[in-house]
Amino acid sequence: MDRFVFLTLDGLSRGAVYAAFALALVLIWRAARVVNFAQGAMAVAAAYVAYSVASATGSYWLGFVVALATGLLLGAIVDRAVMRYVDHTSPLNPVIVALGLVLLIQAVLGMIYGSEFRPAEAPFSRGAFTVGGLAVLSPYDLFVFGAVAVVVCALAWIFARTAVGLRMRAAAFAPEVSRLLGVNVGGMLTLGWALASGVGALAAMLVIPTELGLHPHAMDLVFVSAFTAAVVGGLDSPPGAVVGGLVVGLLLSYVSGYAGSDLTPLAVLVLLLAVLLVRPGGLFAPVAARRV
Repeated sequence: MDRFVFLTLDGLSRGAVYAAFALALVLIWRAARVVNFAQGAMAVAAAYVAYSVASATGSYWLGFVVALATGLLLGAIVDRAVMRYVDHTSPLNPVIVALGLVLLIQAVLGMIYGSEFRPAEAPFSRGAFTVGGLAVLSPYDLFVFGAVAVVVCALAWIFARTAVGLRMRAAAFAPEVSRLLGVNVGGMLTLGWALASGVGALAAMLVIPTELGLHPHAMDLVFVSAFTAAVVGGLDSPPGAVVGGLVVGLLLSYVSGYAGSDLTPLAVLVLLLAVLLVRPGGLFAPVAARRV
């Protein structure tokens, strides 16, 4: 029982990061109908900037803030300088461009920082609290939950309660009508890319200290798990991305704890195939009306 509780709490902590990263993928999908396969590489680039700032100043929190700002800026640049000029008549075109960005970003990071793993320190202790002899959450786990909760609530408030959020939703679902109504559709699209990239940078800052360290490929497996979470919940559903992230985190924790870490990639693949076969749009996708 103790092992089950520990694996559950650990899975929820990891799942919160997957939820944040899946939410970034959903934001771009809803804004541009593009799955940004470069999201992981962009997040690692922001984390490297944070590493440089923290090493130069000795302040983790300054590096943390700079990482988020870098993520926002990088997302806007990718949209304005790259994706805006991609021909979207074929859905494969943006995918190919995004994969090219992955290779470019990882190559540049490797040339600047090298290919060795660099230590990434956590701002809080990762030693778990003990309650009744049972190891539960650590201070760093609580920080992860709090950071992801703040981001989810902030995005929900922006999209549901603000004029900017309304314009972003209108630009995503009815761009031509939005233009006629005076909405800057291009600007809203850039804002969507920036927000998504900022959330991805946050996810990288949260998950890299729990892995081997900072590396140009540090987010590759995280991207696979987050993409699975987004598909499980539904690419059109932000709440689905959060639930999907938690589900994937729990699945990986249970499989790793009871069957071995070698089976975790297979578990993710089985979950992805099962959802695609049973409900291709995701568990939280709206049900399409039947036509007679």
